[in-house]
Amino acid sequence: MASLGEARGLLLLLVVVVAAAGAAGGPRYSPDWPSLDARPLPAWFDQAKVGVFVHWGVFSVPAYGSEWFWWHWQGERRADYERFVREHYPPNTSYADFAPRFTARDFSPRYWAWLFEQAGARYVVLTTKHHEGFTNWGSPVSWNWNSVDTGPHQDLVGKLGQALRERNIRYGLYHSLLEWFNPLYLDDKKNGFKTQNFVISKTMPELYDLVLRYKPDLVWSDGDWEGPDTYWNSTSFLAWLYNDSPVKDTVVVNDRWCNNCSCNHGGYYNCADKYKPGTLPQHKWEMCTSIDKLSWGYRSNMQVNELMDESSIISELVQTVSFGGNYLLNVGPTKEGVIVPIFQERLLSLGKWLRVNGEAIYASKPWRVQMENTTIDAWYTSKGSTVYAIFLTWPESGVLKLSSPIPSSSTQVTMLGFSETLKWEKALYKGLMITLPYVPPSALPVPCCWTLKLEGVA
Repeated sequence: MASLGEARGLLLLLVVVVAAAGAAGGPRYSPDWPSLDARPLPAWFDQAKVGVFVHWGVFSVPAYGSEWFWWHWQGERRADYERFVREHYPPNTSYADFAPRFTARDFSPRYWAWLFEQAGARYVVLTTKHHEGFTNWGSPVSWNWNSVDTGPHQDLVGKLGQALRERNIRYGLYHSLLEWFNPLYLDDKKNGFKTQNFVISKTMPELYDLVLRYKPDLVWSDGDWEGPDTYWNSTSFLAWLYNDSPVKDTVVVNDRWCNNCSCNHGGYYNCADKYKPGTLPQHKWEMCTSIDKLSWGYRSNMQVNELMDESSIISELVQTVSFGGNYLLNVGPTKEGVIVPIFQERLLSLGKWLRVNGEAIYASKPWRVQMENTTIDAWYTSKGSTVYAIFLTWPESGVLKLSSPIPSSSTQVTMLGFSETLKWEKALYKGLMITLPYVPPSALPVPCCWTLKLEGVA
């Protein structure tokens, strides 16, 4: 690892070089939250709606419990983790011993990019460094604890980015601010975060390096919860990112930049993992969730009943977009770099649904009503004057009652993926009754979650 003096010099050089190259013009943002929070969110993010999250690192080697393996094992000393290591690895095994086994020998970035495109993802977020501190690129301040010096001996971040951009998929980089067992971080923590040796020599040089090397469309920050923004230097980094970085006009960030930032500061809001607001938020947000309901990293002992099924994924996507959110769905590859077939199947099923119903998802806006407040499980999105009603259960009667839309003499109803215009009539009190296609289930465009396109309604 670079010395503290070398790291300070590298960070200073990076900032000076890029500030000098920064383009003039446009608003300048100062390193404080009122200024940074006022930056408009680049339009591509709200239009994208669907992303894939990838959790991959040394934690993929034990593939047990979750990506928090090291913390549960040696931070909390949980008995089940200690027993797992005793039963599967030689005596005196350390976490660092797992790194050479993180081979990525079957990693095929172009196949991943194809798969994510088929899934309907408009952006992909990769863990460049999780809380374990191992970097999936050759970080100059993470000597021998990175994917170029050991394990894969590859620049995983760079290879995936190149493959995604060949398919015009936006690229996001997840980065953890903290590292559980880094001595510099533990020392700063012991000092009540009044010293910043870890930030200056490790976390900030890495963030600048990631932006300058890979020019990401999104910086997905995490590991923020223990320290204040004054410790992390978050506002200074974001001011540089928005003012002088090579991605200043297009980059998007989330809200995990300090111990009280979530749902308050940053770009769009995550608020919490698997966050569901319940009502329409006033601020752009994203729900991140995982196909494996128990872990973000790969688990070799996962069972099928612990995974989200196709209809759960689609209904969660629909509800998220109805409330104005983006949906970021996670997979955890194996240590060899394989996305296991059941994860692929879930992604491909989502993509098949989106190919029929994507008109109601991508670049949509929340409607004046987000869902039916009746026994009907239906959710709304809109584009201009067109309203989309996505219903999750097919009524036994074959007639769907929607109470929220107000029909007119020019109202027209169609189903996405079905060519014929549907018959409708005014409901007795309000709304409309729609006669659904009378066809066998095999003839329907998708097996679940169907979209009605309503034109000429208020």
